[in-house]
Amino acid sequence: MTKRFVKALMTSAVLTLGAANAASAAECIAPANPGGGWDFTCRQIGKIMFDIGAVDKPVQVTNMAGGGGGLAFNHVVAERADDAELIVAASSATSTRLAQNAYAGMTADQVRFVGAIGADPGVIVVAKDSPYNTLSDLLDAIKADPGSVAFAGGSAVGGFDHLKPLMLLQRADFTDITKVKYIGVDGGADAITQTIGGFTQAMTGDMSEIIGFLNADEIRVLAVLTEERIPGFDDIPTAKEQGYDVVAVNWRGLYVPKDISDEDFNKWAERLQQVADSDEWKETMAANGLAPFTKVGADFQNYVDGVVAEIRQLSKDIGVIQ
Repeated sequence: MTKRFVKALMTSAVLTLGAANAASAAECIAPANPGGGWDFTCRQIGKIMFDIGAVDKPVQVTNMAGGGGGLAFNHVVAERADDAELIVAASSATSTRLAQNAYAGMTADQVRFVGAIGADPGVIVVAKDSPYNTLSDLLDAIKADPGSVAFAGGSAVGGFDHLKPLMLLQRADFTDITKVKYIGVDGGADAITQTIGGFTQAMTGDMSEIIGFLNADEIRVLAVLTEERIPGFDDIPTAKEQGYDVVAVNWRGLYVPKDISDEDFNKWAERLQQVADSDEWKETMAANGLAPFTKVGADFQNYVDGVVAEIRQLSKDIGVIQ
């Protein structure tokens, strides 16, 4: 009896210790389904943080799709505002939605943007068997018959993915942008699947979301929205060289709850800087078509504040918001 009692106590202690360790591990929320850009950010940055010793336990990843990131944002603001062990994947899509009041009155100053360490180039993609061989083919088809082409993207209507083809069409002298068909889904993986399956004619998204499909020869990338071609993907032309002066990159980064201490904020900024400086992250960027883009701490917070103001004005200029 005594031995069984002692064994039970020891087992209970081990289970309790395991639960405590699990509870104290950092968590990264990816505000989309597995396979998209936010999921990529959480899993890659979290893995490298642990691999290089920036954190002493593996970072737990939680997928929380809904509302184009709004569900996760509301969760953090309403329920986790002082959780110092929580980070959340963010991108240009996040700042775009906040600029456009897409999160039901929530604002960018309700969280703290801790850093970004890579820029994911925007892309315009069609299925491998698509009749559109060039960006001009696609844009000309829309100009001739706006209803003939529907875009799928991982952002909500009016979000950053939606803005990319609208900016391109503006450069193509097409101004009736309300006729452009766009379907917002939860994440880039869902968007590219829609296009490969023939439910939409084109996908607007980011390079990291399409690498697997590109390697599998399931898609054709009509344009990358960068200043210059991406090293390692030199056969993909830029929109600029095709006559459409649009550069749209999606920074990959994190935000944290607003009410954590400056010490904890700076701790996450330092961890993110460690990842940015690592060989592991450089290899990850090269393998996924990411361009270097490192801003952490207060520098990044100031950058996001500026981006939110800029996107709000751009969205008004192209008629997405009033």
